[in-house]
Order: sequence, then C-alpha cells, then structure tokens
Amino acid sequence: MPQLGVLTYGVPAGHDMPRAGARVVVPVGPRTLTGVVLGEAAAADTAFKIKPIKQLLDDDAFVPADVVKLTEWVSEYYLAGPGATLAAALPPHGLTSRIDRFKMVRVAALTAAGIDAVDRLAAHSGEAAEGARLGKRQVEALHLLKGSPDGLTAPVLTERGIPSTALSRLKALGLVSIREERIDRDPFEHAVAAVKPQAPREPTPDQTAALDTLLPLAAARAFHVALIHGVTGSGKTEVYLRLADAVRKSGRGVLMLVPEIALTPQVAALFRARFGSAVAIQHSGLSDGERHDQWHRIRRGDVDVVIGTRSAVFAPLANPGLIIVDEEHDTSYKQDETPRYHGRDVAIMRGKFANALVVIGSATPTIESYTNALEGRYTLVSMDKRVLERPMARVRVVNMREEIAETGEDVVLSRALADGMHDRLDRGEQSLILLNRRGFATAVICRQCTATLECPNCSISLTVHSYRDSASRSAEREGGWVARCHYCNFSKPVPKVCEKCAAPYMERVGFGTERVEAEIRKLFPSARIARVDRDTVRRKGSLVETLEKVARREIDILIGTQMIAKGHDFPDVTLVGVISADVGLGLADFRASERTFQLLTQVAGRAGRGERPGEAIVQSLLPKHYAITLATTQNYRDFYDTEIKYRRTMRYPPQVAMVNIVARGKTFGDAMDAARELAVATSGPKGFVILGPAPAPLTKLRGEHRVQFFLKGTSRKAMREALQLALSRTPKLARHVSIDVDPLSML
Repeated sequence: MPQLGVLTYGVPAGHDMPRAGARVVVPVGPRTLTGVVLGEAAAADTAFKIKPIKQLLDDDAFVPADVVKLTEWVSEYYLAGPGATLAAALPPHGLTSRIDRFKMVRVAALTAAGIDAVDRLAAHSGEAAEGARLGKRQVEALHLLKGSPDGLTAPVLTERGIPSTALSRLKALGLVSIREERIDRDPFEHAVAAVKPQAPREPTPDQTAALDTLLPLAAARAFHVALIHGVTGSGKTEVYLRLADAVRKSGRGVLMLVPEIALTPQVAALFRARFGSAVAIQHSGLSDGERHDQWHRIRRGDVDVVIGTRSAVFAPLANPGLIIVDEEHDTSYKQDETPRYHGRDVAIMRGKFANALVVIGSATPTIESYTNALEGRYTLVSMDKRVLERPMARVRVVNMREEIAETGEDVVLSRALADGMHDRLDRGEQSLILLNRRGFATAVICRQCTATLECPNCSISLTVHSYRDSASRSAEREGGWVARCHYCNFSKPVPKVCEKCAAPYMERVGFGTERVEAEIRKLFPSARIARVDRDTVRRKGSLVETLEKVARREIDILIGTQMIAKGHDFPDVTLVGVISADVGLGLADFRASERTFQLLTQVAGRAGRGERPGEAIVQSLLPKHYAITLATTQNYRDFYDTEIKYRRTMRYPPQVAMVNIVARGKTFGDAMDAARELAVATSGPKGFVILGPAPAPLTKLRGEHRVQFFLKGTSRKAMREALQLALSRTPKLARHVSIDVDPLSML
C-alpha cells in the first residue's frame, strides 16, 4: 500500500531468500496484501514477532532490482513513503498485474482434416469431409484459411463476413484449430505513419561538434552528465537519434524523457521511423491496457528504446546506457503530489546507478543546470545556430500601455498582431498565438461593491468560461457563462446580480484563451482556427489530432497556453504572437523571471523553422523588464548573468537548497499550530535557517487551510534529517503536512 513504510517478514523454512523486486503475499494486520521485496533486513529485534511471508509470487524480480534501488533513493531524498514511490514505478493495476491482462486474440488455422475437406469441396461441389454438409460461411472460411497457412485472426475473419459460430462449428468437426495469441496494444501506431523513414541528413557543424563530444562519453560506459544548450531549431533531436543509434548498437538501452504528453507521439514517431518497433512509450495519457502492454514489453526486453514523460524514468529498461531529458527546464518534470520528485534529477541518479551517459537539453536551461555546467559538474555542449543556417525569428515588443491609451482599455489584440495575422492569412502561412491563461475572463467583479466571485474551497477568484467549455450545462440557462475554479474544479453559473449587494453590475474582467479565440474569430471569420488548452483537450487523442491538423495545414491560427510552446516543429508557422507576456512576472516566486524568459524564448522559437523567415510579436505592459528584452534577442547568457546575481544576492537556489513544508488544517488556526509545532521541532543549530511559518500564498486549497515554512541552507542532507527527526517526534502531524524538497512552486 502506498502509505505503508518498510515492513519486515520472515522467509519460511525451506525457501530461499526472495530476490529484490519479487512480489510476495504477506499479512498486514487483518488483511493479506501483495508487496515487493526490497532486500534482506538487518538482524531483527527479538522483542518483536516477525510474521512469515505467506506466498512468493515470483522466482525472479517483477520490478527490476535497479528500479527498486532507484525508488529507495527517491523515497530517501524526497522524504516520501517507499510505498508511494514504488507505486510510481509499477504498471497499471500495480502488484496484481499479471500476464493474463494482455489483450488476447483467437487465431484459426486449417488442420490436416480441414485441408482434405477443402480438396474434397473443390472436387465434389460442396460435399464436406465425413459426409457433413457445411454452410456457405463455413465453406468460405475454409477457402480463406487455405490461403493463409499461418492462420487468420478472428477479427480479420469477422471483417470477411465469417461469424464466430462458423468457426466453432468447424472446430467441432476437427477441420480447424484455434489458438490464442497475445497482441500488444500499440498506442501511437497512427503517429508513426505521419513520419516517413528518411535517410539522416548530413549533420551540421554544430551537430558534428556535439557528437564528437558525446559519442566518446557514451562509449566510455561510465556515468557522466552533459548539457546541450542549443537554440530552438538547432537540431538537438538529430543528435539524440544518432547517440541512441550508437548506444543501441553497443548492446545497451536508451531512455528518453519529454516534458509533455503532447510531445510524446511526435518524438516517438521520429524514433520509431529510425529504429522500427524497438521503441516503447510510457506516460499517463495512455489507457491502462496500453500502459500495461508497453510496461511488459520493456520488462521482457522486447524493446531497447523507451520514450515517455517523467514517470518513464522508472521504466523497467535493462542496462540503460543513454538517458536523455529533453527540454530539461520544463516544470512538468516536477511531480506535484507525493512523491514530489523531479524527473530530470531522478534520471541523473538512474544514470549514476547504471554507469550511463545522461544528456539534458534545452534552449533555455534552468539556472541550476547551467551553473552545474559552468562549474564543471556537467559537460557543456553548445549549439548556437539553426539547421540550414535559418535565421532566428525577428521579435517586436508592443508596449500595451501605449496601445491601451490609443485604442481603449478592452484591447486584447494589438494592431501590430492583428495586422501580422492578416498578412499571414493572405500569404497562406500559419500563426501561433500564446496566452498562458485559460478561460474567457479571469474574474467577475461587482462594479458597485467591488466584490468578486470566490471559490468556496480555495482562496482564488473563479475564472469565467462559456458553457461550451464547461462540464456544467446549466450555465446555458443562466446566460451562457459559468465560473470555475482551476484548482478544485468547483463551478457555478455566473449570477446576474451581486451575491453581496444585489446590484446588477457584474462585470467580467481580464481575459484568457477563450476570449482571445472569440476576438480572433470575430476579426477573421473565414479563418480556420483552433484552441489548445486544458478545456479543449480533455478527450483522449484530441490534442494530437489538433497538432496533426496544424502539421497538415488544415488550421490557419492556433491559440493556446504554454503546451503549444514546447518542442513542436511546424515549418509553415511564420508568426508567433504572445499576449500578456508579463502574466507570470507578478507571481510571488523567485523563479518568475526565469519562467517568463523561458516561455517567451521557447514560443518565439516556433516561428520560422521552415524555409520562410519568422516573426514574433510580444505584447507586454512591462516591455523593459530584462526577462522580456533578453528573450526578444534569444540572449540566454546575458539573462543568466543577470539572474544569477539576483539569486546570489538573495541566497536563492542554486546558491542554497530549499525545502517547502506546508501544513494543512480544517481551520487556519489548526494549520498554523501544526506548522509552528513542526518548525519548532525542526529548529536547532543544524546549518540551515527556517523562514516562517506564514500563510501560504494559496491560504485555502480544496477546503483546507494552508500555512507554510521553508528550510534554507547548503546541506539537503541536514535539512532532510532534521525533518525526519521532527516528524518522528510528532507523528500525528505527518498526515497534515506536505514536504517538497527542491520546490519549483512557492505557492
């Protein structure tokens, strides 16, 4: 069970010690559960009675021993229960997963008697063997099967009009045999068809230099980390492919992580076009059956390349020699629930355990990773030019204060951006419009008393959506608008009068992607427009379908949140528009500037990746902010130098390490008391400081009040040990506390 710690059991007499990773059935109180063997325990305390294992389910490891070792490290580093961490490494249905969960298909084949019967049918116009008269479908089945010596599957015969009853009758007569075969569900077979196998291009000088550095590191079969800092469009993926090819030929496996589910089919298609069916996929967007099949394909050794999102770092891949973390800066690699691990950092540890080369790549590396490269802990590989010497997109910044002064407060699209989209439509080119905020309006405010619609469960204003984007169809009856919380999903129709003063002056303020879509549709009614955000991609496969339409040029203008800024390669996109580029700069987070720079640099890099030059138009109320001005010139090094000075002055990571502790309670007082008690138990002369407790920026979330404090110091080990000791002294607090080591969010 995820919430359980490590439990000790005895091995029954006459049985060998189970292997690490094997499943066992054990008693836990009044219940019987399935667990995983971690290893041999130290000498047991004779004061406690050690219960014996009831049943050993596996002779060999069900979870590979190296993956078990990795989950133990994650549990220790991130202060997470071993059950929760191990659960992240298991296939769907966890420890009860059996081979019989594979999809099975019936295959029919002719017996010797069936072959004789077909011959007699041909000679005697329908007389079957042993004098039995066969029906029309049965005769057709026999003729079909004679032309397929290896047999035909039941679905294929059904498509030819042969029902299962006909096969059963033929089997009863001894004319056919039926066997079952396991079929692996291939979740992205359709995506592979979109990428035709092509001979690799001659590498660019930057790619050649990168490979000259990385190939010897891969061949050394020793742990090493390299950071590829390559501008958008520089061809990092081709470097990954060539590295993977070399490692595969050396007999070792390849693991590649991508930040978003949306990127997995595209990357998988490129790898499978190059390497064939030896590629497996792992991420949470697959069905349970698909994930199960892919996990077991990897475990059986049927594949040597695994591609997936952060959870794929635990894939049961044997002998990995190369681990790639693409777009390593992306916050999607950090899990926001227990275990709160970072996929990039866990990938580095897996590489260390496996003596593998770990390659992390980005056009906008995190400040932490680039610091590690500059200080020599990682090898720095730079790729400064785009493939085929294509120029970077020209970037213009529109000062929205001036735009508002000239056109009015309700402006969403600047005149420059509207003109740019109009020009692309005339030329048959595509535009990409980014706003990292979904919904139609960000809040509803009463113009008389200034009250806003608040979520009853979270300390956040409700976001306005049209009923078409809401699960609540009742909104249509209330005028077409629904207010929804993006944290707990609470929703209600937008009232026509204020709930506090009853004034009929409810005004929608701010805007999100839904409002942007409405403005663009009004401006360009004949354009083919699509929107990509969490509200439009709920159905499985819908995001991939939309992106494929963009690739086929069936969409003129694509509007979306940050998910459209990552990794996509659309040659006909020549205009990128960024609306409210400064939307993230107001957050109470020391990484706000870094995230803004990364997002703007990445999205601008989507323009001009084909033969035609690209342009990016950035709308901002803070056009002189260094994160925006340096993003417009793609000047990462100057941004890094500016940002690292701020981090060192304020003693933020990577200057120090941090741990975020959030205490929850039914009331604010309960949460504050819990935080204070734990903070006092953690304090002492241990080489770190405690900041807080104080109300969390989101003081209420999903019905619970929240108070947080931070540990800040140079030794993660000291901070972890202090917290572990404090929690052991106050065990009743453990259920009400969340611990995040190396947090990415300060909320």
